[in-house]
Parts: sequence; structure tokens; C-alpha cells
Amino acid sequence: MKLDRKDILKALETITIAGEGKNMVESGAIANVITFGDEVVVDLVLHTPAMHIKKRAEDDIKKTILELVSPDAKIKINSKVEVPDKPEVKGKSIPGIKNIIGVASGKGGVGKSTVTANLAVSLAKMGFSVGILDADIYGPSMPIMFDVESEKPVSVIVDGKSKMKPVESYEVKILSIGFFTAPSQAVIWRGPMASKALNQMIFDADWGELDFMLVDLPPGTGDIHLSIVQSLPITGVVIVSTPQAVALADAKKGVSMFMSEAINVPVLGIIENMAYFTPEELPENKYYIFGKEGARNLAEDLEVPFLGEVPIVQSIREAGDYGRPAAMQTGSVLETVFEEITRNVVREVISRNESLPATEAVKITTMAGCSAVKK
Repeated sequence: MKLDRKDILKALETITIAGEGKNMVESGAIANVITFGDEVVVDLVLHTPAMHIKKRAEDDIKKTILELVSPDAKIKINSKVEVPDKPEVKGKSIPGIKNIIGVASGKGGVGKSTVTANLAVSLAKMGFSVGILDADIYGPSMPIMFDVESEKPVSVIVDGKSKMKPVESYEVKILSIGFFTAPSQAVIWRGPMASKALNQMIFDADWGELDFMLVDLPPGTGDIHLSIVQSLPITGVVIVSTPQAVALADAKKGVSMFMSEAINVPVLGIIENMAYFTPEELPENKYYIFGKEGARNLAEDLEVPFLGEVPIVQSIREAGDYGRPAAMQTGSVLETVFEEITRNVVREVISRNESLPATEAVKITTMAGCSAVKK
């Protein structure tokens, strides 16, 4: 069987890149098509760094050729991202920090902070230098989870300027508003005050050299999230959700916010927390209390990676309450679970950095909400 280049181009005229009006051939997204017998090589050029758009375009090309040209075609796609001008790094970069990962959820109570803490210690065990910025201003929990409630950041002089030195626990550097308030004291601040406090913890701190900074974001989509994407060059975000419909609906909104044209921060994937319950005395049994594989199915629907699932285990709760993250339980099932999820996160970060450029700066305005800054 010999494929005809004209037939392939004609088939590709039936599909478009997400968000563009013209078909792939007319828009120039298909840079070239080469055929060798039953093999076809397609050169794809994209003008957006969004990972989900790249994946969808590649899937559409393969599906279209197989359906409209030949079901036996062997297809290879060479994808390249081109932007008209070199994009500005979103926000103000922090010297020494290589990757900044936001951990978010659309809904509270899904275990986002627990997942953040265990990702951090798993990364540290793998040999990475790690920091956590507890951006959950109104409900900071990292001091409890790392057993450093009574600690206070000390002041150090760096290049003639006074900086906060993050508190360190289990080889993870941590800054949280919880270090500056009494445990029983509520943080009753309006958005601008919270954002200002957050910026101080980001830019007035001596973070040193970090491979990863994890940002524990508050639930929902609001002021703090906008402040973070305005202030920091976010590498990507990880979404945490439980399997039930109510949580998934809010998680979908969280993914939508980061994928929106105005924000455009890559979504590295979704983690399903509280996926199932396994009694200690019946380790082979799984009880899907909140539903089965809801977050996995959501990831497939949204065409973002599924990073793994965390079971409901009593020791996870106990470990968080006692200030020793469960991923530190050497030789346990939980150590293996969090190691696998962490490896998946690292893999997606590497893939993102290899295939996508830095995203454009986001300008937060009172008139237009979020808009891309063109410089």
C-alpha cells in the first residue's frame, strides 16, 4: 500500500487546532507531509505552549488519517512550538529556583496539603532540593504537617538585605503564614493584604538553590491564585481531587482556570486522593467509598495526565497530625504510592520543560481581569 500526500492533506483540511478558526493546512499548522509507502511523517507547528492543545492536535491528526485515508497507515508526528516573540517569564523569577509547581484543588477538604507535604518529602528522598510555600493564607497547615508549629523563621543578611530564612524540616524548606500567627488566631484579611503577605514570603525570603518549590494553593479560584500566577514563573500545576462528582466538578473548574487563555499555565496532571479504602486486616480488599476512578476519568476527558491515586489509610491522617508525612514510612505501601506519583510529576515537569517555552506574563487589572502582557 502506498499513501498519497494529496489525500492526507485533504483529510487534514477537515480538522482545526483548538481555539483557531482555520483548518490545520490553511493555518499553516501542517508545515510538511512526507510519505514513504504506508508510512507518513507530519511536521506540526503550534503557536501556543499549552500541553493539552498539543496532545489534542496530535491525536486528531492520527485519528483523521486512520479514518479518512488508511487504517493501516504508520504515522509519525514531529511537533514544534513557535512563538512570534520570545515570551516574558510569567512574574518575577527567583534566582536559584528551577521549577515552581502549584498544587491546587477546586474544592476544600480533598487532601491537597497532605499530598503537597508527601510530594515534598518524596522529592527530597530522591535527592532533590525542595521548598514549600504555604500559600493557603486562610488555612495554613504545613507547620502542623512538618511538626514545626513552634518554629519561627529567622532573619539573615543576604547581599546587604535582610531576608527571612525558611524553616527546615525533613530536608524541606518551608514558609507559611502559620509561622507568624498564633495557632488559635484567624487570619481576617482582605485579598490585597493576603497577596502582600504572600509576596513577602516569596521575594523577601532566602530560599537558596531549589530544584522544586511546591506552592500549596488554597481551594477554589480567587485572589491568591491570581497573585501567584502574576508574581511567579509557574512551571505547571498539579490538581488534587477525590473521586466523587461534587469534588470533580470543582476540580474541572480549577483545571479550566489554569488552561484559560488569560492564565495559560500548563496542567501537569491530576492526582486522585482518597481513591479507595483498604482495611489493615484485609489488605486485598478495596472499598470505593467516594466512587471509583472519577479523577482518572476526568483526566482522560480533559486530556491531561493522570498522575496516580492515593488510598484512604488511617496512617496518612495520623502522620499528618503528628507532623511526619506518611511517605517517610520506609518499606510501606504508602511510600511506594507517593514515590510513584512523585516520579510521574517529575516526568511531566521534564516533558513540559523540553517541549514548551516559558509562558507569557500575566497582568492582573481591575478592568479586564487577566490579560497577557505584550512587551
